[in-house]
Amino acid sequence: MRIFKLIYKNALRHKLRTALTVLGMAIAVMAFGVLRTVVDMYYAGIDATAVNRLITRQAVSYIFTLPYSYRDQIAKVPGVETVSFANWFGGTYIDKKNFFARMGVDAETIFDVYPEYVLPPKEYETFKSERNACVVGSELAKQYRFKIGDIISMDGDIYPGPWSFVVRGIYYPRDKVTDATQMFFHWQYIDERMKQDMPGRTGQVGWYIIKIKDPSQAAAISEQVDALFKNSSNETKTETERAFTQGFINGFSSLLNAMNAVSFIIIGIIMLVLGNTMIMSARERTREYAVLKTLGFSGGHLFGLIFGESMLISAFGAVAGLLITYPFVAGIEAKMPKGFFPYFFITPQTVILAGAAALTIGVLASIFPLQRALRMKIVDGLRFIG
Repeated sequence: MRIFKLIYKNALRHKLRTALTVLGMAIAVMAFGVLRTVVDMYYAGIDATAVNRLITRQAVSYIFTLPYSYRDQIAKVPGVETVSFANWFGGTYIDKKNFFARMGVDAETIFDVYPEYVLPPKEYETFKSERNACVVGSELAKQYRFKIGDIISMDGDIYPGPWSFVVRGIYYPRDKVTDATQMFFHWQYIDERMKQDMPGRTGQVGWYIIKIKDPSQAAAISEQVDALFKNSSNETKTETERAFTQGFINGFSSLLNAMNAVSFIIIGIIMLVLGNTMIMSARERTREYAVLKTLGFSGGHLFGLIFGESMLISAFGAVAGLLITYPFVAGIEAKMPKGFFPYFFITPQTVILAGAAALTIGVLASIFPLQRALRMKIVDGLRFIG
């Protein structure tokens, strides 16, 4: 118990220096946690994908549309259970900064292929029965205070003109990683208006969502679907939902790699901060360590004093950093437009990684002071004048 008391006393001998060291570590841990959270949330979309869903898009790029007539042909492929589709709408709600996903969908099948979007049956039936009805996610409804019966007015860009939708349902996420920030409405509502305003743009959808019976047959079914439209004017590329999402995220790969690199550079900064403190402390206490050796303190005792102090300071820094990370991330989530990140939270892996990194640095920061103290001769230590 006395050795622990000495460790505690040594750590607080220079209160200002220790406080600044802990503060520096806490800020670095917080920065590490925030950066890792951003990267994790990008990749969480991949982890949330279903193994029994395929996406069929235009072979050149997902920004090009596909004919609505492809739907019946895809449905006939063996192993296909349900075929749905979606179409990006765009538009502006009040202000351009109010960004969230707005999509025209097949109202009859969209919630069959996405069972993680939980919509009350009564609201679902009402949604299907009204052409200008829409369904919004619970997080979106919370942000903009949408209620059943509200009218959402938008200015179209991809599909020009004023548009109005009536909220007839609010869906809820099945789990924490399910996106609850989207708006769905009838694709037919868009298509019927395009027949009047822009006849050349009718009968087109953005991409098809295919629910399959056996996930192990995903590759074979994908090949069969693409073979149907080979050498046509609108060839397709079918892939698993995970591969589709991964391809979309790859567009941000440079940014994500840079953030990954910066997060680990921060670990190096933490090591420098704590290492500097420990080296200064060891140098100041050279004569003290020599006296302790003279009094019979073994190398194990010195090891405990130096190593324990380094670990104690690193533990304080890790705990303080994690404690301020949670409210900081919550503040970012509150200020961030809901459509930018469907969900934003600190994962347990980030907490473990941040804590483990800080404690590992506590070990590394003690190595040089330990070598100096253990190798020092008593006579040299007593002669040391700093």
